[in-house]
Amino acid sequence: MTNSFGEFANAKMFFCIGTNMTEAHPVASTFLKNAVRNGAKLIVADPRKQPLVDFADIHCQIRVGSDIAFLNGIMNVLITENLYDKKFVEQKCDNFEAFKAKILEYPPERAAEISGVSVEQIREVARLLASVKPAMLCYTLGITEHTTGKDNVMSTANLQLLLGNLGMPSAGVNPLRGQNNVQGACDMGALPNVFPGYQKVIDPAARAKFEKAWGVEKLPENNGLMIPQMMEGLVDKSVRAFYIFGENLANTEPDIHKVEHELASAEFLVCQDIFPTETTRFAHVVFPAAAWSEDDGTFSSSERRVNRVRTVKTPPGDARPNWWIFRELAKRMGQEWTSSSSQEIWDNEVSVLAPALGGIKYRRIETDGLQWPCPTEDHPGTAFLHRDGIFTHGKGIFNPVDWAPPAEVPDAEYPFVLSTGRRLFHYHTRTQTGRSGMNLILSEETADISPADAQKLGIAQGEYVKVSSRRGEVKVRAKVTEQVPAGMVWMAFHFREGCANWLTNAVYDPVTKTAEYKACAVNVEKL
Repeated sequence: MTNSFGEFANAKMFFCIGTNMTEAHPVASTFLKNAVRNGAKLIVADPRKQPLVDFADIHCQIRVGSDIAFLNGIMNVLITENLYDKKFVEQKCDNFEAFKAKILEYPPERAAEISGVSVEQIREVARLLASVKPAMLCYTLGITEHTTGKDNVMSTANLQLLLGNLGMPSAGVNPLRGQNNVQGACDMGALPNVFPGYQKVIDPAARAKFEKAWGVEKLPENNGLMIPQMMEGLVDKSVRAFYIFGENLANTEPDIHKVEHELASAEFLVCQDIFPTETTRFAHVVFPAAAWSEDDGTFSSSERRVNRVRTVKTPPGDARPNWWIFRELAKRMGQEWTSSSSQEIWDNEVSVLAPALGGIKYRRIETDGLQWPCPTEDHPGTAFLHRDGIFTHGKGIFNPVDWAPPAEVPDAEYPFVLSTGRRLFHYHTRTQTGRSGMNLILSEETADISPADAQKLGIAQGEYVKVSSRRGEVKVRAKVTEQVPAGMVWMAFHFREGCANWLTNAVYDPVTKTAEYKACAVNVEKL
C-alpha cells in the first residue's frame, strides 16, 4: 500500500475495484465502513453485488476481465471533460501525451460495450472522482489474478496519477495483500528477481553486496524461476528438487489434475508446514514447522508495517521454528550461520542489508510496528509514499495499456464464466480453519448462480449441480443468489472435493506469472 489503514478514518472517498474486502479483509473493511458512516463516498466496481456494495454510493457491475477498458473509459471522461489534475500531471508526471493518445481510443461508448457499465454511469463515476480529493483506491486479487494482471495494476496507478491522488494522506494505490505476511515475504526477497529490501538480482552492486555479506561467490546474474515455471520444470526435469515452504499447491494452483502430475513428477520434494496437507502427500521429506504463535518473529502487513510476533505456546512434538530448520539444513551443507534467534537475524542481518528497513530494530517495535521505508534508527517510519509527488523515478510515469479479454471466454459448450475468491468463514485450503471448528459454520462448497440462470436450468436452492470446464468437474450444491449476475458462476477453493481449482485455467500473466483465477469458461448442469 502507498498509504495506511489509519488514514481510512479521514478519507473523503474510496474507489474499490476487484476487492471483496468484507469477506477477504474483514478488519480493513471495518475501517472503510466506519469512514463511510462518517460521510466518505464509496464507489465499488465488481461483477458481483458483494457485501461492500451495501455501503456504496455507486456500484459498477463490470464484466469479468473488463477492468482496463472500464478504467480507460473513466480516464477518457476525465481528460475530454478537462476534469483531471492538470497541475499534478504537468509538474509531477511523465509520458502523458502517449498515455492520452491511448486513452482517447476508449470513449465511454466503447468502454461501456466491453465492461457492461453504462455510458452514463462511467461519466458519473469520473465526475464524482474528480469532485472529491483526495480519494483512496483499493484493490485485491480481483485486479491481479488475470492474464492482464500487471496491466490492470498499471491502470489503477494511471487513474490515481491523473487525479493527483498520490503523495498525500488518505490517497494512493492500496493493494490489500492476499495472504498473511505476503508483504513480509516479498520484503525478505522471497521473489525470483530481488534480494531482501527489493534490491535487484540483476544489479552487479547488489550481488556484490550480498556475496560479501553471505560469504559466497558468484550469486546468479539472472532472475530466477516463478512458481509455474518451477512446477512445469518438474515434468521435463529441468527442475529436479522442489522445496515447498508453507504452501498447499495441490489445492491452490489452477488445474489440479495438472498440478498433481507435476508434483508426482518431482525427483525430490520437500515440504515444510505446520499440518499435513494435500501437497505433503507428494513429499519425500516433511519438516514439521512451528506455527505463528509458537515462535518469535515479525510480520509485515499490507501497509508496510513491520510488527512483532511473540511466542505464546511451545511447538508440539518435533516442530521447530522455520529459521531453525533452515539454519540446521545449511549446517548439514557446511555453512555455519551465527544467528540463534529471530531477533538476531533481523537486527544483525535483515536491517543491516536492506536500506529501507535499516532503522527498524526489535527494540523499536516492542509496542507498535514501524512502516518502511525507515532508513535510520531515528526515522519515524513512512505512513505514505511519494510525498509531494516525488517518486523513485523522480516523476510518476503514465503507462498506456490496452484491454484484452480473458484467455478463455464462454462459448456454446461452456456458456458460463467462472470467477473464484474467498468466503468469510474459511481461509484458503482450510489447513487451519478446517481444524478450528469453522466447518460447523460452512461445511461445503457451493456454486453461486443467479436466480435467472437457476430458473432457466430448473435448479432449486441447495440442489446438487455439476460444474465442468475443459479441465475437470465438481459436484456441489447450488447457491441461488442475487449477488451473482446472469451468465456467471462464483466459487471458492476452500474444500478439496468442490475446489474451484479442478476447473480453473492454468494460464498466467506473461510478466508476473499470476494465474487467471478470476475467469474461465464452465458449464452448469442439474443433477
